[in-house]
Amino acid sequence: MTRTRLGWSAALVLALLLPFFFSSYRVSQFTLVLAYAVAALGLNLLLGYSGQISLGHGAFFALGAYVTAILVSKSGWPFLATLPVSAAVCAAAGFAVGIPALRLHGLYLALVTLGLAVATPQLIKRFDGLTGGTQGLSVPAPPVPGWLSFLADDQWLYLLSLAILVPMFVLAAGIVRGRVGRALVTVRDNPIAAKTFGVDIAAYKTRAFALSAAYAGVAGSMFAVSVGFVAPESFGFALSFSFLAAVVVGGLATVAGAIFGALFIEFVPVYAADVNEALAAVIYGGVLILFMYVLPTGVVGLARRVGSRPRKGGEHAVVVDRGAVGPGAGERVRAER
Repeated sequence: MTRTRLGWSAALVLALLLPFFFSSYRVSQFTLVLAYAVAALGLNLLLGYSGQISLGHGAFFALGAYVTAILVSKSGWPFLATLPVSAAVCAAAGFAVGIPALRLHGLYLALVTLGLAVATPQLIKRFDGLTGGTQGLSVPAPPVPGWLSFLADDQWLYLLSLAILVPMFVLAAGIVRGRVGRALVTVRDNPIAAKTFGVDIAAYKTRAFALSAAYAGVAGSMFAVSVGFVAPESFGFALSFSFLAAVVVGGLATVAGAIFGALFIEFVPVYAADVNEALAAVIYGGVLILFMYVLPTGVVGLARRVGSRPRKGGEHAVVVDRGAVGPGAGERVRAER
């Protein structure tokens, strides 16, 4: 535990210093990485911990971006005040999607959520009076406070995004290490045992969908102010696949993996275009395939294998103690990681 805290502390110090050692363009890229990391973390809570496949998280990401864009550009709200609204709206949308998703599993659930991602840009265009349609909406960046006037605009936006990301990650870490996280892992790995011990499977699954969508909404809000503009073309269905790639690259059922996955989906396409712009997508796909072949458990999975010996029963073995997660139970379900 001490080593983990030291690692997170060192990472936070490096993150705080980062915008002072890179160009404005690079700092803007890192700001986008922070937004993508929050979105990838939300998807990992759903996919990695509750075992529900979603290819529609780009839709929640877009919804959060437009909530912030509309409130900031049309109503004059301060950016930070839009975050809880964005999270609440997306959580409600995620909960609504999660209810019918209870009857669907595997590829069927993936296809339904993919349909949501495909339909979202078209819906945005239809409500052009509110969303700006194909013209999009400009989103003014939050001004630098007077007491931080020594910061450049890009540095301030990066540090503000970092200040949003940190509590989101702390909250997620607390959830997955607590009773809710253990219950979700049990539902994912052994739903029969979970039901036997009194876990309300439907409630946990729908709440996981809502929480995951709320994270995507906050990430969309961060994206909107980072880019300064939102349009339907920014939220195509390929965005949802990028979030899925980020989850797998970073490592399923991990919190830290979202950072590595976000770095991958932001920088690998850029470097691929630098190599050959015409073949950028081919190079990106090849790198992704190679990465999955070399590191099938993701970056964090590799770090765990290097840092400690594999535990008996595999990475995702679940030990169920009697009465672990039922109401009033006294013992615990331990997800061996």
